[in-house]
Amino acid sequence: MNILEISNYTKIYGKDKKACDNVSLTVESGDIFGFIGHNGAGKSTTIRAVVGVLDYDEGIIKIDGHDVKKEPMECKKITAYIPDNPDLYESLTGLQFLNFVADAFDISEEDRRERIIDYAGRFEITDALADTIGSYSHGMKQKVAIISALIHDPKLLVLDEPFVGLDPKAAFILKEIMHEMCKKGSAVFFSTHVLDVAEKLCNKIAIIKKGTIIANGTIEELLEDGESLEEVFLEAVKDEK
Repeated sequence: MNILEISNYTKIYGKDKKACDNVSLTVESGDIFGFIGHNGAGKSTTIRAVVGVLDYDEGIIKIDGHDVKKEPMECKKITAYIPDNPDLYESLTGLQFLNFVADAFDISEEDRRERIIDYAGRFEITDALADTIGSYSHGMKQKVAIISALIHDPKLLVLDEPFVGLDPKAAFILKEIMHEMCKKGSAVFFSTHVLDVAEKLCNKIAIIKKGTIIANGTIEELLEDGESLEEVFLEAVKDEK
């Protein structure tokens, strides 16, 4: 089942600068899909269009069959997005913020309590939830952002550079959670610069270069000659300036 379908997506800035040009890819139930490319290649632009925070000029983006433009609320109900630098309400405690997000998604008291206890325990921030977010380190804020994204049990988890700033244990836990979600039929779509992580974690990869997809397939297909993802990526973008 297709969880995310991007068909001929194009984003134009100004009169004629195409940030993304005719981008198409499909993320299916159970996929951990890595989206890689240099800075400015179009990764974040595409991701922001997928989650509905950036309008686009051409193409269709669907989440679980719902059109992002025509059915934005239906898409947001089943999607979670963690940007590369999430903004949280720093005057709230961690617990207040998580309950605020749970209220927005109409999550029951029982479900939210169970999920907060589970994820806060795994990320080892239970004791800090009574403190204000403004007192948290960058890594702590990331952990709260991750928990807030998971609290409504999304079908599609979209992340922009999720491992930057996370300590090794937290990164390992996030990878575990990704696998758990996908085993239940959800999907993960994320951008990253950490190619060895993408190679080990993802079952599918797309490489974007100057706004255009230049490689798209399973890890096995892309690495069929025994090369590493790093080697494939550097070869694909070697003439990019």
